[in-house]
Amino acid sequence: MEDLIIARRLRVPVDDAGDDTPGWGGVAARQLDAALLSVGFTCSPALLDRLARLPGERVIDLGVRVLAVVRRLVGDHVEHNAYFIDFPKNVPDTLEFWAGLLREAMLDSVAAARLQPGILNLLDLPRYGGYQHTYADLLAAHAELVPLARDRVTVLELGGSLRDEARELYLSLAGSEVPLAAEDLAALRALAAFCTDDQPEHVPVRENRAVINEVRLAAGQPLLVDTVTDVLRLAALCSDGDVTLATPTRLRSFRRAERRILLAALDTVPAAKHGDVLRHREQWKRLGERLHPHEYPQFPGAAQVFDVARGVRKAVSFGGRVEAALAGGRTEEAVSLLEHTPGALLRRLDHLLRVGGGSAVLEAAERSVTRASGRVLLSLREHLQNRLAPVNRVFTNRYGRAWATPDTRAPLDEEALNRTLAILDEEIGRRLPDLGEVIADPDVLDVALPLSGKAVAPGLGMLPRGSLSPVDGELLRFFVHWRQRERRTDYDLSALMLDSTYDNPTHISWTSYTNDFATYSGDLTEAPDGASEFIDVRLPLATKPIVIPQVNIYAGERFDEAAEAFFGYMTRDAAQEGRPFEPRTVRMKSDLRGSGRIALPLVFLRGDDDAWRVKWLHLYLSGYPAFNQVEGNRVTASLLVRSIVERDYLRVGYLVDLLRTKSSASSTGGQVTYIGLEAPADLPEGARVYTPATLHELIPA
Repeated sequence: MEDLIIARRLRVPVDDAGDDTPGWGGVAARQLDAALLSVGFTCSPALLDRLARLPGERVIDLGVRVLAVVRRLVGDHVEHNAYFIDFPKNVPDTLEFWAGLLREAMLDSVAAARLQPGILNLLDLPRYGGYQHTYADLLAAHAELVPLARDRVTVLELGGSLRDEARELYLSLAGSEVPLAAEDLAALRALAAFCTDDQPEHVPVRENRAVINEVRLAAGQPLLVDTVTDVLRLAALCSDGDVTLATPTRLRSFRRAERRILLAALDTVPAAKHGDVLRHREQWKRLGERLHPHEYPQFPGAAQVFDVARGVRKAVSFGGRVEAALAGGRTEEAVSLLEHTPGALLRRLDHLLRVGGGSAVLEAAERSVTRASGRVLLSLREHLQNRLAPVNRVFTNRYGRAWATPDTRAPLDEEALNRTLAILDEEIGRRLPDLGEVIADPDVLDVALPLSGKAVAPGLGMLPRGSLSPVDGELLRFFVHWRQRERRTDYDLSALMLDSTYDNPTHISWTSYTNDFATYSGDLTEAPDGASEFIDVRLPLATKPIVIPQVNIYAGERFDEAAEAFFGYMTRDAAQEGRPFEPRTVRMKSDLRGSGRIALPLVFLRGDDDAWRVKWLHLYLSGYPAFNQVEGNRVTASLLVRSIVERDYLRVGYLVDLLRTKSSASSTGGQVTYIGLEAPADLPEGARVYTPATLHELIPA
């Protein structure tokens, strides 16, 4: 729990245990701060002061745990060796390197016997694909890092007690208006079990609700449900299955007390919503076999649910009735049905306008905006502003798998579109809280609003898809590290480089080690003890304004099968020395995951002002089962990246403008709210702070 809070909130929980005794706590605190600085972290003055008043032994114990967490957060918990010991210097030409290895193999009778005439299999060359030196040798070959003021220093703040910090994080995640990443959902589950006395009553996201209901079920409390699917999600979660219901779960048996609670919850759902059973009919049949509803005649509504699953009772889903009306050309009937579920109406607004809904649709939408969730309003706002200047449509699923297609939809009436945008702006502004004086870091204004967290794996410096942030430094170095679990696994770090028209490609990979401005660290083809690959890009010399890093699975385990797999990037000045991996220069690091065989984490872009920026993608391509290469996915990758880059994402700056308008029109005085990438040290006491870890709290209900 302590690790979770440090990693997610950059706060160190310190319990008031009543053991503030004079000693050497101050010395231990300064030693901890020095150790943290070596990996790009530091203690806030308040944290240092609090640690100095603790016994030295306790500070040392806490410091060991804190250091382990932040080293893992930044990727410094493993040894990052490089294939070429002098990287980025003395990296040979690709073909010359291969030819040299081939000559060595032919002089070795054992190796030569493995070579096949007319075929160059690099894996048959004895020195290809594996480290030829130790990590200690690498360290000896590189000078110490030259520290600079622009190196990353992330401040760790003083937290409250472990229970208070856990409760705050728990309520923040449980009350999130946006779906959480899989890692955050797992964290929520752990927090729910830890914070059993602090169960929230309002949980807007259904997957989060299943986590809360799991705790309520264990405590014998009534469940929070308003659809039958809420109960099925809970059953899947209790069986250690997929709470999203994307894949079927082998359901466990339930105790009699649990069956009674589950059936009582089903009994409260109106019969009009029983049509939802049809989406997961087979899973409902399996659940009926576990719950034995015939043994509980006091819950007739629950029995009807399973009758629908077995086909004994007829039910039509709400969506089915809407589709039938639209298919029959009865748009007014469809709008009338959808008004009962305002979120569904707003999600279909574009379609309804295109099929001839006219003013009746706009009037229904205007009535519905006051009853739909804030996330739906913001998502619709983002969608409609992109209809003003259509770009390629991008579709992404919960796993980050994506595809793009040209937008062939008929344009919307501009007057109707602008009217809807004005209605949305007014309603969103009305729902936002009055936060007093709003101070915003300019760098946070281009961060995309977190309307869904599913694609973003938590890590250091992570931002939502579509966010734009500046890149400082002359040398950009991105990296991948992986460790195989059971079978030989070969990941290939590569970079696709394009001109401003997303054409004329060049690349850096295991088939092309260097060009005029980029260098590859060398190809590693297995990782039983872990392997790291790097690519250097000297930004002032770059002749291509678009650089797309990617990680290709050439052979072996998927990202979510490997024992460990993560990606990140560093920035340095050209004069800085140091190892290939220096933790205090890391700007972003996050785990790789998902079933896709090609990862596209982000793209680096040079603007008209010659300044470089990074735009966050969080995308995965399906790829081939094996042998994925940057050359083979150029068209797909460039199309997807262009679609993300050209899309107009709804950014934090939009909410900041609405918040400032609201605060200027109110009489609130003295209250200060800061929104930024990290909290500054000079904020007034009592100021509210929103950083990327808590931006989801700004999404109105």
